Formats: sequence, structure tokens, C-alpha cells
Amino acid sequence: MSAAKLEKPNLEYKKSYIEAIKEFHEEDRYTYIKIEDLEKNFEKFLEKINDEKKELQKSYPDWVDSVPETVLWLVKENDFIGTLDIRHRLNWHLEKWGGHVNFTIRASMRRKGFGKKLLQKAVPHLAYYGIDQALITVNPKDDAANRIVQFCGGSLNDTLPETDKFPERNRYWLDCT
Repeated sequence: MSAAKLEKPNLEYKKSYIEAIKEFHEEDRYTYIKIEDLEKNFEKFLEKINDEKKELQKSYPDWVDSVPETVLWLVKENDFIGTLDIRHRLNWHLEKWGGHVNFTIRASMRRKGFGKKLLQKAVPHLAYYGIDQALITVNPKDDAANRIVQFCGGSLNDTLPETDKFPERNRYWLDCT
């Protein structure tokens, strides 16, 4: 049995990725990613997320400047397990609510240690992009994500309160040197 690894999104994981998006939809997450579009245009989807200069997630308002972003998938054998988004720099919005790192594990793969593996494997990639200290923001009520960040060495900087536009966030710094 092979170990989980981070790699660029590719066609090999189409079926598993679509299954994961269905799982996310059941949680009312990533609903802006349409299953029908993925099934018809997966190659185009891959081109978009593998282009580090494009805005990768749902559109931000005009008042937020986009930043270069790298997407890597945690995979094991033929299974998509989770996603790692690395923002190469921070804008004012990411300094508060987004951070350098966003990671997510599909529902069927949670509670198996993959979140810890993903974040541990992320550190060399963050260092490669020149990020010595990575900011990670987490919902304070997401106990699993907070434990993962702390387990991997994240140091809690502060907690930002909820605003009329943005949710409450714990802000951690993770040493990547």
C-alpha cells in the first residue's frame, strides 16, 4: 500500500474528485463547483486550478485583489483525499481571514489522520514558495482543524471576532523554515 502524497491535480483522480465534491455538496460546501461541469469539462477545470496566476476559488468582490495560488491534492493510490491551497502572498483580506494556507479533507476520509499528514507535507511546499512563516486561519468552532494546526506546530496568534462580512477566525503562525 502506498503512502499519501501531495501532487498537482490531474486527470487520474477525476472520478474520486467528483465523488468528493458530491460529499462536500452534502455538507453545503463548494456548491459553486458544479458536478455537471466537472463531468463534461474536467480537463478545463484542471487547466484553471493548475494555473497559479488565476483566481482559483469562487470570485472575490472587486475590493479584494487576487494573489497567486497553488493547488495540490492529497492522494493515495487512486483516491482523492483532500486539497491544499497555498497563497504565495497575503493581501489585506488574507492577512485577517484567509491566510497562506487552506486545507480540507473530504468527509469520507476524515478522522483517519489525513489532515495532519496533509499539513505536515505542506511545509516544504510553503518553504519552496519563500513562505518562512505561514498564516493559517481556522474557524474557532472547528475543533478538528484547530487540533491539526496545533499538532503540526501552529502557534495561536489571536482570534478575530466576527464582522458583518466575515466569520470569526483563529489566526495561527506555522514555522516553515
